[in-house]
Amino acid sequence: MQFQGTKDYVATDDLKIAVNAAVTLERPLLVKGEPGTGKTELAKQVSDALGLRMIEWNVKSTTRAQQGLYEYDAVSRLRDSQLGDERVHDVRNYIRKGKLWEAFEAGEKVVLLIDEIDKADIEFPNDLLQELDKMEFHVYETGETIRAVHRPIMIITSNNEKELPDAFLRRCFFHYIRFPDAETMKKIVEVHHPDIKSDLLSAALTQFYEIRETQGLKKKPSTSEVIDWLKLLLAEDLTPEDLARDGVNALPKLHGALLKNEQDVHLFERLAFMARRGR
Repeated sequence: MQFQGTKDYVATDDLKIAVNAAVTLERPLLVKGEPGTGKTELAKQVSDALGLRMIEWNVKSTTRAQQGLYEYDAVSRLRDSQLGDERVHDVRNYIRKGKLWEAFEAGEKVVLLIDEIDKADIEFPNDLLQELDKMEFHVYETGETIRAVHRPIMIITSNNEKELPDAFLRRCFFHYIRFPDAETMKKIVEVHHPDIKSDLLSAALTQFYEIRETQGLKKKPSTSEVIDWLKLLLAEDLTPEDLARDGVNALPKLHGALLKNEQDVHLFERLAFMARRGR
């Protein structure tokens, strides 16, 4: 079971090695990187490439680890008991299975994505340590133990918003997705825009990397944003000459696809103002 990328996803050699190492070791793959570098998409592509079903657990700031296992709805059971509902005699009617339970009881190997684990409370990763180690958990209300029939391929993403505990990190295989270089970015763009002309692509990517390297930029544009930007350039039928900037017009064409806050827009406006004064 080897991941080699897909026609819709350009995977670098080190990323392919990381995925396959995690599969071989049967450890969760912890993927970090800038937002928009394809961390979430990686799980979907691994699922497609290996022909496995994917189960997705999107973590929020309010998410608790227990929700990934199961939740016991005691309030509904109390209400039903007051109404004389026969369902109250079986506690299983009030247990909602979580994504880990779903992955553990699947009749086949699955890909389990735990997306943006760093959004949750710092204790969230620690509360999953035993489940990651033993691939099982206990349901106290029924007295049963849920064990993984097939150990899932687990991919965990993080945007590095907060540090993850050492005990959690020890249980993972780690990979950092570096921002693509120009050559890799060309391959990525050609997957999404196969008919783009090479001169437009070269001019656009040159400008894109210049923008990313601008000193004082608060949020650097990401891979997903440059793909959106190029889609707009193609829709407007712009040429490489249309993209040309000078000191007077420092903002890139259709800059709203690349610059996502007013501070960065004002930065380029100030650069243009300073260039005009220098003339």
